[in-house]
Amino acid sequence: MRDIAEELLEWIDAGESFAVASVTRISGSAPRGPGAAMAVRADGAVLGSLSGGCIEGAVHEAARDVLDTGVPVRHSYDYDPDNPFAVGLTCGGVIDVHIQRFTPDSGAALPAALRAARDGAPVAVARVLDTGALLAVRPTGYDGTTGDITLDERIATRARALLAEDRTGTLTLCQSHTGADHLDREIFVESWTTPPRMLVFGAIDYAAALSRMGKFLGYHVTVCDARAVFATASRFPDADDVVVQWPHKYLEDCELDERTVICVLTHDAKFDVPVLREALRGKARYVGALGSRRTHSDRLRRLREAGLSDVELARLHSPIGLDLHANTPEETAVSIAAEIIATRTQATARPLSRTDGPIHVGAA
Repeated sequence: MRDIAEELLEWIDAGESFAVASVTRISGSAPRGPGAAMAVRADGAVLGSLSGGCIEGAVHEAARDVLDTGVPVRHSYDYDPDNPFAVGLTCGGVIDVHIQRFTPDSGAALPAALRAARDGAPVAVARVLDTGALLAVRPTGYDGTTGDITLDERIATRARALLAEDRTGTLTLCQSHTGADHLDREIFVESWTTPPRMLVFGAIDYAAALSRMGKFLGYHVTVCDARAVFATASRFPDADDVVVQWPHKYLEDCELDERTVICVLTHDAKFDVPVLREALRGKARYVGALGSRRTHSDRLRRLREAGLSDVELARLHSPIGLDLHANTPEETAVSIAAEIIATRTQATARPLSRTDGPIHVGAA
């Protein structure tokens, strides 16, 4: 639901009723993983998607039924090669979908979770699949209830653990009743952590294109340059932050994690050597630098003189991006984004037509 949070909040603020269909489990090849969501409003309007078109029609119909009945349902869609009219994934996978209704009287938990997602705050959305009860679990505290305070606390504890690991998935809790009577509850937990950071150093036209691409991919984008005349919000409307400071000074004070990507586009030694020295010794998953092969060779020499080891230099993606023969800033931004994704997923970055095996991550 996170990727349709803004639109869902508009529906909630307008007092609309809607059903949300969420992918809770996949096996085999599937285009989207657990947490993918599609919302259907009472008038039939749709937000989001689950599979790129394979099952959306059937899910839309099921969601309209849930809007009428109010009873949460679960469906499993499996491709049947012997039945051309069966609903399923043509790529051969199996996808489990949970559908539940939300109305203006459904409580504060979902709005609280969606607002946290909009504001970039960490939150875990925990749903009891058979009842539809929902909790919005923060690092401290939570909104919503199942009607059983003991179960609420257990769900919150487990959901926080998944949130800390940035994991989405289904867990089973045993709810105690009288005597030896026990009931297993399946809880689907979506972890919505703070967005990863993309730091772009160098306020040039390539940075404007890359900041647009970074926002498209879900990063919190910061553009930084020491030159105030170039580093302005009007030149980088897609960036979350535009900072006027020496890049290495800014980086020294940043709190980075293993999801951070750093793109140095200055290709000017007085800027990029100090910031790359700082970046290559930090936690960032990806560090790339723009420039020609001649610039790259000179940069490596300067970085070695600055004390960086061969191990540290091996982390540097330079010249930045994949070999797409990119010319424009927009094409270059695509090549950089593709390399960032390939680095994160450990993919080959080869054409799929020249590879074997599963296409989607996690496919069997």
